[in-house]
Amino acid sequence: MTVLEIIATACMIGGALIFLVGAFGLLRLRDFYARLSGVGIAAGLGTSLLLLGLLLHYPTPANTLKIGLALLVQLSTAAVGGNAMVRAGYLARTEPTDATRFDDLAATSTPADPPSEERS
Repeated sequence: MTVLEIIATACMIGGALIFLVGAFGLLRLRDFYARLSGVGIAAGLGTSLLLLGLLLHYPTPANTLKIGLALLVQLSTAAVGGNAMVRAGYLARTEPTDATRFDDLAATSTPADPPSEERS
């Protein structure tokens, strides 16, 4: 085994372990917002390490382009999707835990009002 293969294997194992920690955090974290944050961070770092390990294991110019594009798409869409899910939870009035000390969205958005019986 060459040094490059050892580093590639370590990156892939590290990425898989980060996904495992993210899955554990999904079960153990307190509320909706903390769970999404933990899973989002683990997904970004885990995917990055897995793709880096894959690139180091099969280093060709074509693979570099494919893996670079895959990483770019994954990181950008995961960030946008995670923010959209958190905002949807906030607008649906998903309650945070008592340990939450501040509300960054309070000044910029209003949670959805429950539908009323009367319509004009």
